Amino acid sequence: MEKELFKYLVLDVFTKEKYKGNQLAVVFAEGELELSLYEDISREFGYSESSFIYYSAADKALKVRSFTSTGFEIHGAGHNLLGVVCAVLLKQIAVFDEQPGDKFVIMKDQKIELSIGLDEASQLPLVGMRQKSAVIGKTVPSDLLAEALSLAPDELLSGDFAPTVVGTEVTHLMVPLKSIEALNKATSNRSLLIKLAARYGFEGVYFFAFTENDPGHIVQTRFFNPGIGIDEDPATGSAAGPLAGYLYHKNRVAVDKDYQILQGVQMKQPSVIKFRVSDQSITVSGSSVITMEGVLYK
Repeated sequence: MEKELFKYLVLDVFTKEKYKGNQLAVVFAEGELELSLYEDISREFGYSESSFIYYSAADKALKVRSFTSTGFEIHGAGHNLLGVVCAVLLKQIAVFDEQPGDKFVIMKDQKIELSIGLDEASQLPLVGMRQKSAVIGKTVPSDLLAEALSLAPDELLSGDFAPTVVGTEVTHLMVPLKSIEALNKATSNRSLLIKLAARYGFEGVYFFAFTENDPGHIVQTRFFNPGIGIDEDPATGSAAGPLAGYLYHKNRVAVDKDYQILQGVQMKQPSVIKFRVSDQSITVSGSSVITMEGVLYK
Protein backbone atom coordinates (compact mmCIF):
# COMPACT_ATOMS: atom_id res chain seq x y z
CA MET A 1 0.00 0.00 0.00
CA GLU A 2 1.27 3.47 -0.90
CA LYS A 3 2.49 5.63 1.97
CA GLU A 4 0.95 9.07 2.18
CA LEU A 5 3.48 11.90 2.04
CA PHE A 6 1.64 15.23 1.75
CA LYS A 7 -1.88 16.53 1.28
CA TYR A 8 -2.47 19.06 -1.47
CA LEU A 9 -5.08 21.37 -2.93
CA VAL A 10 -5.40 22.81 -6.42
CA LEU A 11 -6.95 26.27 -6.69
CA ASP A 12 -7.91 28.60 -9.49
CA VAL A 13 -6.54 31.98 -8.45
CA PHE A 14 -7.67 35.54 -9.24
CA THR A 15 -11.14 34.30 -10.09
CA LYS A 16 -14.47 33.49 -8.42
CA GLU A 17 -15.25 30.71 -10.94
CA LYS A 18 -13.87 27.19 -11.14
CA TYR A 19 -11.73 26.38 -14.19
CA LYS A 20 -10.88 30.02 -14.82
CA GLY A 21 -7.99 32.07 -13.45
CA ASN A 22 -4.48 30.75 -12.78
CA GLN A 23 -3.99 27.21 -11.48
CA LEU A 24 -1.93 26.69 -8.35
CA ALA A 25 -1.00 23.58 -6.40
CA VAL A 26 -0.69 24.11 -2.63
CA VAL A 27 1.23 21.36 -0.84
CA PHE A 28 0.95 21.01 2.96
CA ALA A 29 4.36 20.11 4.40
CA GLU A 30 5.63 19.86 7.99
CA GLY A 31 8.79 21.90 7.49
CA GLU A 32 11.45 22.69 4.93
CA LEU A 33 12.03 20.07 2.22
CA GLU A 34 15.01 19.05 0.14
CA LEU A 35 15.37 21.29 -2.90
CA SER A 36 15.10 18.30 -5.22
CA LEU A 37 11.71 17.38 -3.71
CA TYR A 38 10.32 20.88 -4.26
CA GLU A 39 11.48 20.64 -7.86
CA ASP A 40 10.18 17.10 -8.46
CA ILE A 41 6.71 17.82 -7.08
CA SER A 42 6.42 21.12 -8.96
CA ARG A 43 7.41 19.40 -12.19
CA GLU A 44 4.86 16.65 -11.52
CA PHE A 45 2.02 19.16 -11.17
CA GLY A 46 3.19 21.04 -14.26
CA TYR A 47 1.49 24.33 -13.36
CA SER A 48 3.24 27.65 -13.82
CA GLU A 49 3.83 27.60 -10.03
CA SER A 50 3.34 25.31 -7.04
CA SER A 51 3.50 26.50 -3.41
CA PHE A 52 4.65 24.58 -0.33
CA ILE A 53 3.49 25.66 3.11
CA TYR A 54 3.85 24.88 6.79
CA TYR A 55 3.07 26.70 10.01
CA SER A 56 6.05 27.95 12.02
CA ALA A 57 5.26 28.19 15.74
CA ALA A 58 8.48 30.14 16.30
CA ASP A 59 7.49 32.81 13.76
CA LYS A 60 3.75 32.55 14.52
CA ALA A 61 3.23 32.59 10.78
CA LEU A 62 2.62 30.48 7.72
CA LYS A 63 5.83 29.93 5.77
CA VAL A 64 5.67 29.63 1.98
CA ARG A 65 8.04 28.62 -0.80
CA SER A 66 7.00 28.53 -4.47
CA PHE A 67 8.55 26.94 -7.54
CA THR A 68 7.85 26.84 -11.26
CA SER A 69 7.55 23.54 -13.10
CA THR A 70 11.14 24.08 -14.31
CA GLY A 71 12.49 24.38 -10.74
CA PHE A 72 12.87 28.17 -10.53
CA GLU A 73 12.01 29.53 -7.07
CA ILE A 74 9.49 32.39 -7.13
CA HIS A 75 9.54 35.33 -4.73
CA GLY A 76 7.04 38.12 -4.13
CA ALA A 77 3.32 38.49 -3.74
CA GLY A 78 1.67 36.94 -6.77
CA HIS A 79 -0.89 34.22 -7.50
CA ASN A 80 1.45 31.76 -5.77
CA LEU A 81 0.83 33.55 -2.46
CA LEU A 82 -2.79 34.62 -2.96
CA GLY A 83 -3.82 31.02 -3.59
CA VAL A 84 -2.07 29.86 -0.43
CA VAL A 85 -3.87 32.38 1.79
CA CYS A 86 -7.23 31.64 0.16
CA ALA A 87 -6.62 27.90 0.65
CA VAL A 88 -6.10 28.13 4.41
CA LEU A 89 -9.06 30.50 4.77
CA LEU A 90 -11.39 28.31 2.71
CA LYS A 91 -10.33 25.25 4.74
CA GLN A 92 -10.65 27.25 7.99
CA ILE A 93 -7.08 26.46 9.07
CA ALA A 94 -6.14 28.71 12.00
CA VAL A 95 -2.82 30.17 10.88
CA PHE A 96 -3.53 33.81 11.80
CA ASP A 97 -4.87 33.38 15.35
CA GLU A 98 -1.56 34.33 16.98
CA GLN A 99 -1.23 37.53 14.94
CA PRO A 100 -3.28 40.11 16.87
CA GLY A 101 -2.39 43.00 14.57
CA ASP A 102 -1.80 43.05 10.81
CA LYS A 103 -1.82 39.61 9.24
CA PHE A 104 1.23 38.34 7.37
CA VAL A 105 2.96 35.30 5.91
CA ILE A 106 6.64 34.63 5.36
CA MET A 107 7.79 33.75 1.85
CA LYS A 108 11.15 32.08 2.38
CA ASP A 109 12.67 34.92 4.49
CA GLN A 110 10.45 37.84 3.42
CA LYS A 111 7.50 39.02 5.53
CA ILE A 112 4.51 39.91 3.33
CA GLU A 113 1.62 41.81 4.89
CA LEU A 114 -1.96 40.92 4.05
CA SER A 115 -5.45 42.35 4.18
CA ILE A 116 -8.25 39.82 4.55
CA GLY A 117 -11.90 40.50 3.79
CA LEU A 118 -14.94 38.93 2.18
CA ASP A 119 -16.27 39.37 -1.32
CA GLU A 120 -19.94 40.03 -0.64
CA ALA A 121 -21.26 38.75 -3.96
CA SER A 122 -19.47 35.38 -3.94
CA GLN A 123 -18.87 35.00 -0.18
CA LEU A 124 -15.28 34.03 -1.01
CA PRO A 125 -12.26 35.40 0.85
CA LEU A 126 -10.89 38.60 -0.68
CA VAL A 127 -7.18 38.72 0.05
CA GLY A 128 -4.89 41.68 -0.51
CA MET A 129 -1.09 41.37 -0.66
CA ARG A 130 1.03 44.45 0.01
CA GLN A 131 3.90 45.05 -2.37
CA LYS A 132 6.51 47.79 -2.08
CA SER A 133 6.05 51.09 -3.89
CA ALA A 134 7.21 50.72 -7.48
CA VAL A 135 10.72 51.60 -8.60
CA ILE A 136 10.74 52.91 -12.18
CA GLY A 137 13.78 51.73 -14.11
CA LYS A 138 15.21 52.08 -17.57
CA THR A 139 13.29 52.11 -20.84
CA VAL A 140 13.75 49.52 -23.58
CA PRO A 141 13.67 50.40 -27.30
CA SER A 142 10.21 49.81 -28.75
CA ASP A 143 11.55 48.23 -31.94
CA LEU A 144 13.26 45.48 -29.92
CA LEU A 145 10.05 44.75 -28.03
CA ALA A 146 8.00 44.74 -31.22
CA GLU A 147 10.26 42.05 -32.65
CA ALA A 148 10.20 40.07 -29.38
CA LEU A 149 6.37 40.10 -29.41
CA SER A 150 6.08 39.49 -33.18
CA LEU A 151 4.35 42.86 -33.68
CA ALA A 152 4.92 45.84 -35.96
CA PRO A 153 6.70 48.76 -34.23
CA ASP A 154 3.68 51.04 -34.75
CA GLU A 155 1.51 48.66 -32.68
CA LEU A 156 3.34 49.77 -29.52
CA LEU A 157 2.60 53.04 -27.80
CA SER A 158 5.50 55.46 -28.08
CA GLY A 159 6.76 58.73 -26.66
CA ASP A 160 6.00 59.00 -22.95
CA PHE A 161 4.71 55.40 -22.95
CA ALA A 162 7.95 53.66 -23.85
CA PRO A 163 8.43 50.08 -22.59
CA THR A 164 9.78 50.46 -19.05
CA VAL A 165 11.38 48.21 -16.45
CA VAL A 166 9.43 48.46 -13.15
CA GLY A 167 9.93 46.62 -9.86
CA THR A 168 8.13 46.07 -6.57
CA GLU A 169 9.16 42.72 -5.02
CA VAL A 170 9.86 41.44 -8.53
CA THR A 171 11.06 43.40 -11.57
CA HIS A 172 9.20 43.04 -14.86
CA LEU A 173 8.99 44.96 -18.13
CA MET A 174 5.80 46.97 -18.78
CA VAL A 175 4.95 47.22 -22.49
CA PRO A 176 1.99 49.43 -23.55
CA LEU A 177 0.27 48.47 -26.81
CA LYS A 178 -2.08 50.59 -28.93
CA SER A 179 -4.99 48.15 -29.12
CA ILE A 180 -6.61 44.99 -27.82
CA GLU A 181 -6.16 43.58 -31.34
CA ALA A 182 -2.37 43.93 -31.02
CA LEU A 183 -2.52 42.41 -27.54
CA ASN A 184 -4.39 39.35 -28.81
CA LYS A 185 -2.13 38.64 -31.78
CA ALA A 186 1.22 38.99 -30.00
CA THR A 187 3.36 35.85 -29.88
CA SER A 188 6.55 35.19 -27.96
CA ASN A 189 9.99 35.20 -29.57
CA ARG A 190 11.37 33.21 -26.66
CA SER A 191 15.08 33.52 -27.38
CA LEU A 192 14.89 37.28 -27.95
CA LEU A 193 12.82 37.85 -24.79
CA ILE A 194 15.37 35.90 -22.74
CA LYS A 195 18.23 37.98 -24.20
CA LEU A 196 16.39 41.27 -23.53
CA ALA A 197 15.61 40.22 -19.95
CA ALA A 198 19.29 39.53 -19.27
CA ARG A 199 20.42 42.75 -20.97
CA TYR A 200 17.94 45.11 -19.29
CA GLY A 201 17.51 43.39 -15.92
CA PHE A 202 13.90 42.18 -15.79
CA GLU A 203 12.16 38.82 -15.42
CA GLY A 204 8.93 38.74 -17.44
CA VAL A 205 7.13 40.92 -19.98
CA TYR A 206 3.72 42.30 -18.97
CA PHE A 207 2.15 43.86 -22.04
CA PHE A 208 -1.16 45.61 -21.96
CA ALA A 209 -3.72 47.76 -23.76
CA PHE A 210 -6.16 50.26 -22.31
CA THR A 211 -9.78 49.11 -22.46
CA GLU A 212 -12.00 51.75 -24.04
CA ASN A 213 -15.21 49.72 -24.08
CA ASP A 214 -14.84 47.90 -20.76
CA PRO A 215 -15.41 50.24 -17.82
CA GLY A 216 -14.84 47.42 -15.32
CA HIS A 217 -11.17 46.97 -16.19
CA ILE A 218 -8.61 49.72 -16.74
CA VAL A 219 -6.39 47.49 -18.91
CA GLN A 220 -6.26 44.03 -20.43
CA THR A 221 -2.93 42.25 -20.13
CA ARG A 222 -0.84 39.24 -21.08
CA PHE A 223 2.40 37.93 -19.55
CA PHE A 224 5.36 36.04 -21.04
CA ASN A 225 8.32 34.82 -18.95
CA PRO A 226 10.17 32.16 -20.96
CA GLY A 227 13.34 32.54 -18.89
CA ILE A 228 11.74 30.60 -16.02
CA GLY A 229 9.60 28.31 -18.15
CA ILE A 230 6.35 30.32 -18.25
CA ASP A 231 5.37 30.67 -21.90
CA GLU A 232 2.19 32.53 -20.86
CA ASP A 233 0.47 33.10 -17.53
CA PRO A 234 -3.29 33.70 -17.11
CA ALA A 235 -2.86 35.85 -13.97
CA THR A 236 0.33 37.45 -12.67
CA GLY A 237 0.05 39.23 -9.34
CA SER A 238 3.79 39.89 -9.17
CA ALA A 239 3.50 41.90 -12.40
CA ALA A 240 0.21 43.63 -11.50
CA GLY A 241 1.96 45.60 -8.74
CA PRO A 242 4.65 47.01 -11.07
CA LEU A 243 1.95 47.81 -13.64
CA ALA A 244 -0.03 49.71 -11.00
CA GLY A 245 3.12 51.68 -10.18
CA TYR A 246 3.79 52.36 -13.86
CA LEU A 247 0.23 53.62 -14.44
CA TYR A 248 0.49 55.83 -11.36
CA HIS A 249 3.82 57.19 -12.64
CA LYS A 250 2.07 58.05 -15.93
CA ASN A 251 -0.85 59.73 -14.09
CA ARG A 252 -3.36 57.16 -15.31
CA VAL A 253 -4.49 56.04 -11.83
CA ALA A 254 -5.14 57.88 -8.56
CA VAL A 255 -4.01 57.15 -5.02
CA ASP A 256 -6.36 55.16 -2.76
CA LYS A 257 -8.73 54.16 -5.54
CA ASP A 258 -9.55 50.58 -6.64
CA TYR A 259 -8.88 49.38 -10.18
CA GLN A 260 -9.13 46.04 -11.97
CA ILE A 261 -6.93 44.28 -14.53
CA LEU A 262 -8.27 41.63 -16.92
CA GLN A 263 -5.78 38.91 -17.89
CA GLY A 264 -5.92 35.42 -19.39
CA VAL A 265 -8.63 36.04 -22.00
CA GLN A 266 -6.45 34.72 -24.84
CA MET A 267 -5.89 31.50 -22.85
CA LYS A 268 -9.62 31.10 -22.12
CA GLN A 269 -8.76 31.46 -18.41
CA PRO A 270 -9.97 35.00 -17.65
CA SER A 271 -8.65 36.42 -14.40
CA VAL A 272 -9.46 39.60 -12.49
CA ILE A 273 -6.67 41.26 -10.50
CA LYS A 274 -7.56 44.20 -8.27
CA PHE A 275 -5.03 46.84 -7.25
CA ARG A 276 -4.80 50.00 -5.18
CA VAL A 277 -1.87 52.43 -4.99
CA SER A 278 -1.12 54.18 -1.70
CA ASP A 279 1.67 56.52 -0.62
CA GLN A 280 3.72 53.70 0.89
CA SER A 281 2.75 50.54 -0.98
CA ILE A 282 0.70 48.83 -3.68
CA THR A 283 -1.97 46.28 -2.74
CA VAL A 284 -2.81 43.51 -5.21
CA SER A 285 -5.91 41.50 -4.34
CA GLY A 286 -8.33 38.86 -5.52
CA SER A 287 -10.19 35.66 -4.71
CA SER A 288 -9.62 31.96 -5.39
CA VAL A 289 -11.64 28.75 -5.58
CA ILE A 290 -10.63 25.16 -4.79
CA THR A 291 -10.97 22.72 -7.68
CA MET A 292 -9.14 19.60 -6.46
CA GLU A 293 -7.62 18.01 -3.40
CA GLY A 294 -5.71 14.84 -2.71
CA VAL A 295 -2.49 13.30 -1.44
CA LEU A 296 1.02 12.83 -2.75
CA TYR A 297 2.70 9.45 -2.17
CA LYS A 298 6.27 8.35 -1.59
